Amino acid sequence: MPDGVRLSATLYMPDNAKPGEKFPALLEYLPYRKDDATAARDYPIHSYFAARGYVSARVDIRGFGASEGVPTDREYSQQEQLDCEQVIAWLASQTWSNGKVGMFGISWGGFNSIQMAMRHPPALKAILAVDATDALFHDDIHYVDGLMHFDEFELNMDLAPAMTGAPDYTLDDKVLGPRFESAPWSLLYLKHQRDGDFWHAPVHPLSDIKIPCFLIGGLLDGYRDSIPHMFEQVKAPLKAIIGPWNHNFPNDADFGPRIEWRDEAVRWWDYWLKNRNSGIMDGGALAIYMRSWHAPDPQLKEVPGTWRTEPKWPPEGISDSTLYLYDGHALATDPAKPGENVLRYVPSIGVEAGFWWGELLPDQRPTDAFSLTYDSAPLNEELTLMGRPHAIRRAIATAPLADWFARLSDVAPDGTVTQVTGAGLSGAQRDSASDPKDLEPNKAYALDIEMHFTTWTFPRGHRIRLAVSNALWPMAWPTPYAMTTTLQLGTSNGSRLVLPLVPPSRYALPQFSAPEPMEERKDMQAAGFPWPGEWKTERDELAGKTKVIWNGKSEETYPWGKETDLEALTYEADDNHPDVSSVHGEAEIAMALKDRTLTWRGHLTLTSDAKNFYYKYVRELYQDGKLVKNKTWEETVPRDHQ
Repeated sequence: MPDGVRLSATLYMPDNAKPGEKFPALLEYLPYRKDDATAARDYPIHSYFAARGYVSARVDIRGFGASEGVPTDREYSQQEQLDCEQVIAWLASQTWSNGKVGMFGISWGGFNSIQMAMRHPPALKAILAVDATDALFHDDIHYVDGLMHFDEFELNMDLAPAMTGAPDYTLDDKVLGPRFESAPWSLLYLKHQRDGDFWHAPVHPLSDIKIPCFLIGGLLDGYRDSIPHMFEQVKAPLKAIIGPWNHNFPNDADFGPRIEWRDEAVRWWDYWLKNRNSGIMDGGALAIYMRSWHAPDPQLKEVPGTWRTEPKWPPEGISDSTLYLYDGHALATDPAKPGENVLRYVPSIGVEAGFWWGELLPDQRPTDAFSLTYDSAPLNEELTLMGRPHAIRRAIATAPLADWFARLSDVAPDGTVTQVTGAGLSGAQRDSASDPKDLEPNKAYALDIEMHFTTWTFPRGHRIRLAVSNALWPMAWPTPYAMTTTLQLGTSNGSRLVLPLVPPSRYALPQFSAPEPMEERKDMQAAGFPWPGEWKTERDELAGKTKVIWNGKSEETYPWGKETDLEALTYEADDNHPDVSSVHGEAEIAMALKDRTLTWRGHLTLTSDAKNFYYKYVRELYQDGKLVKNKTWEETVPRDHQ
């Protein structure tokens, strides 16, 4: 880098290159340590591209893994982006390079691919982003729907920057010191509880993107809304696949139908980086999986449905169908008479609705029991949904701060309830997420909750359900005031549900290959990521207190030793005192080397009252069980409409 810091890159090179032959470069750029943590995962992806005529580069962001320097102070920092521009220029200038670079990745790698497309480095000619978004405050893991959220990712990323690189894991304080002393990111994000310059700094408008983008998303992934957003705002060529998956590559998803994506990626790169007519741009711009009804089942192995092609977004023939909320807790197409439904706020409800707007979930009836629910009559014909439903309501709260959640579900004839999609909205953010304002108690407000992108076919004989609540915990931190809320019903600006319905497709079905075998590194073995781990809920009915306890474990085996990651989170809520909520987290990364064992530990406690959050994080490093280094961060952070 210009300041002398060296970033570490692993290059996957094509075999049997002819003298003077030039290749495009592909870049995946991450903080996750390439030489140990992601090595087993990286190899089948990058070697696949190298075998097909690309130099595929995996680079550690500065301050992480084998790269030198101090860890960046946040995700997607200015330093990270400036470094990436240098990396792209370096790849384009190598003797083996044809001067064209593509960038790809899932999650963080997809985020920074989109961000680099916004910055226009000259050699970057196309990107492929999987499970990624540009809406950092609304969609990213720290504030889901703009509401405070804490989960395993932040627990992991508060500890990971403290590690030095494989295989030595040096304890030299010149290297270890700046990493170990780097502040936990969760504290930084806690201090930015509203949208604004902090969250906007890493991104430019989507309209700034001028290069072709291939987008892959999952209908059960929290970042899926970015794909229709990009179709609406990006003028450059776009291609997208949206499958039934959660936060995974399509060939290795937790549930199917799985497809191969690497062959589609090669066709994409061939077209834009080698000037070959691979056919990737023929047919529809969007291939999307249309989910069919299935019973609620967190262990489902195959999501029923069919693929569909759309030449553009929004699709032809899409139309909105409006269902009005009735005082008798019904949904119907005829406007409703005036009325009101009142709901008591129960802070601890929502475990069944999951940790973000994705995942395969259990039956929703336990959460629905503490929500206002509205059901349609049994359907006379099937209805097919594609897009973002809206729950539009006039609502009243008796407190100055309230969140509202809307969940769309399918109620089967046997009464089981399968969640389709949903979203949350802070009443304080009703007009602006960057300028939240208290509610005036007992005043009616018009609220429009745009639910997350989805597809679903409601079968004949099933019912459509809208469920409304003021809590969805532990996805969102509870608001601090005991209260009741009211929905106003009726024809004049009354509460209603708007569903985007599509007719049958007129276009040929997309064709995808089945997943190909994943080439493995024999010297490294991975047992997977700690998530989704194991969950349990404990409730004291008399005291009105609830705990949600999560544990996760993963293991990796390397030539120099074995890594074991342990993580645990305990969430607590009190229905009688909604201001008093907490999460306690424990993370441990143990590296058993041939001559010693190094153990990094992180301990987090976050509690609240009506006015403040109380934050404490302790980071420790042990060698053979003896404490070598430790540091504590402890702060009181005022609540800002969260």
